[in-house]
Amino acid sequence: MDVAIITVGDELLTGETENTNATWLARELTERGSRVVEILTIGDDRELIAERVATRAARHDRVIVTGGLGGTPDDLTMAAVADALDRDLVVDPETRAAAKESSEAFVAAHPDLAAKYDLGLDVDRVAETVAGGRPIENPAGLARGCAVENVYVLPGVPSELKGTFQQVSDAFGGDVVMETRYTDAPEGVLAGHLGELESQFAVRAGSYPGERADRNRVRVTGESEQEIRRALDWLAERVTLASTPDAVE
Repeated sequence: MDVAIITVGDELLTGETENTNATWLARELTERGSRVVEILTIGDDRELIAERVATRAARHDRVIVTGGLGGTPDDLTMAAVADALDRDLVVDPETRAAAKESSEAFVAAHPDLAAKYDLGLDVDRVAETVAGGRPIENPAGLARGCAVENVYVLPGVPSELKGTFQQVSDAFGGDVVMETRYTDAPEGVLAGHLGELESQFAVRAGSYPGERADRNRVRVTGESEQEIRRALDWLAERVTLASTPDAVE
């Protein structure tokens, strides 16, 4: 299963907020056997979000969009996804009721702030979702996610993203298997071996330099554990391989 991740937020583009969501999602998806083929980061631009979602939804098995949900003017993601899939934007009654209750409780708990500011929450905006989509519960916040066609819209707050993703994680199973080994062989030595390995076995291989010149990382990916083991055995006959950096001799 090929998956694209789209993270949304001007704060990600300026470097103000570290994009931990992309890293976390990529790791979770890979562990489930999915193949992450793209990670995009774009700003709070409704037209741009819609264009990117539409093209990726047509190209890949699944698309995850994170960030830009809520009741502020820059929360444009749900509307953009509706545009991308040519669907209406509607208000979910259950989400609206929950947001209204939470807003009223916050006002009651903070009378000083209520006297100083208008704490009224735009509950209709918070409850916006894509018509025909399936709401995704958000155990840690107000803004629900939405699953519609092959697009999954999730909140951007990391704690909310993680809890919401768990509600739909079963939709991202795949057959991709990955094994990592460490070696003291330089990348120049590995290059020829990995090219030959890919020609002999139904796998993909990559090498990644480490902090030390004699501690490089090799990753072999495929859809058969047996084929990956055969490929690693073949490579181990040519260079030193170990399961951890410290085990390289």
